[in-house]
Amino acid sequence: MLDIKTKTFKELTTRELYDLLQLRSEVFVVEQDCVYQDVDGKDQKALHVLGYKNDDLVAYTRVFKPGYYFENASIGRVVVKEEERQYKYGYDIMNASIEAVKRYYNETTIKISAQTYLKRFYNNLEFIEIGEEYLEDGIPHIRMIKN
Repeated sequence: MLDIKTKTFKELTTRELYDLLQLRSEVFVVEQDCVYQDVDGKDQKALHVLGYKNDDLVAYTRVFKPGYYFENASIGRVVVKEEERQYKYGYDIMNASIEAVKRYYNETTIKISAQTYLKRFYNNLEFIEIGEEYLEDGIPHIRMIKN
C-alpha cells in the first residue's frame, strides 16, 4: 500500500518538487520518447497527490479545481514508475486523487485527457469516453469523464 500525501504547490518541499518533476520526466519524456514542455506553469494552481513506497516517490497526479483546466475538476500527469506498475499503484493514486477532488473541491464530476491506450484502466475507475480521439504531443488521447 502506498503512503499518499496531498499538498498544494506551496506546501511541497524542494525535495518533493524535485522528485515529482524527475518522475514525470522519467516517464513522459524519456520512457515515452516525447519531447514536450512538462513544466507548464500550471503546477502552482494544482493539488499534488504523491504516492510513496519506502520513502521513494513511485506514483503521482496533479488535480485541478473546476474551471481551471476543464469546466469540471480534472486529474492529470498520472504517472507510476515503470518498475512499480505491476503492483497496480495506478489505482491507488487515482482513487486518492478522486477522493482529493471530493474533499478539497466538493466535486464528483471529473474530466481527464487520457492516453488512449489506458482507456480500460480509466473505465475500471468509472470514467467513460467522450468525443473523438485526438493527438496531444504526438500521442493519441481521448477525453473521459466520471460523474
